[in-house]
Amino acid sequence: MNKNVKLLLTDNVEALGIVGDVVNVRTGYARNFLLPRNLATQPSEEKIKALAAKRAEAEKMLAEQRKHREQLSEKLQGVEVHLTRSCNDQGILYGAITQQDIAAELGKMGHSVKPRDVRLTQAIKRIDSYEIHVKLDNDLDSTLKLWVVSDRPLDLKKDQPSEAAASEHAAPAAEVAPDAKPEGKKKGRKDEGGDEKPKTGFGSSEKAPKAEAPKAAKGEAKEGKKAAKAK
Repeated sequence: MNKNVKLLLTDNVEALGIVGDVVNVRTGYARNFLLPRNLATQPSEEKIKALAAKRAEAEKMLAEQRKHREQLSEKLQGVEVHLTRSCNDQGILYGAITQQDIAAELGKMGHSVKPRDVRLTQAIKRIDSYEIHVKLDNDLDSTLKLWVVSDRPLDLKKDQPSEAAASEHAAPAAEVAPDAKPEGKKKGRKDEGGDEKPKTGFGSSEKAPKAEAPKAAKGEAKEGKKAAKAK
């Protein structure tokens, strides 16, 4: 089964063509939309000729629409739109700005713009200013200014400390004298608790105390000497 089919438009179809155009469309689109609404039919020379007068009117209408779009595009260039919205203390909106919101506000200002012609490059969710593009045609692109303002006074700067205040409250860095040298390690060993003890072994300036013999051993030695003299 063919995925595409050729049809003759019997009426203007936006983003597709005008009456009298022979278009190549998807089979599903033709079967479910164009044919049931009598917007297209099977092409033939007789039908094309029969639609010639209607096509001429459509071309004239398109020329007028083009002229109107060119004028509107020039008027929209540099236009400023103001929208007042509710938000929290940080300026975050309770509801994002939509294409419909901008198109409706432009309509109040006398500019007839469809929501789909408003192109948003980012989500608009906070109090701020934005650049908005309105694309009326492939080569007709206008840039306007959108101001989203709060419905109540806000002080958005109170939570942001100034640079001077930030520098005052910054912790001072430890100053080191340029000629200061790192403290050398102390001589000696440390016991299990970490306290240093002076060395007493070989090479120490202090002499180790002599070990005293037990008193009992001294007594036995004296008695041995006396016995030897008696003999």
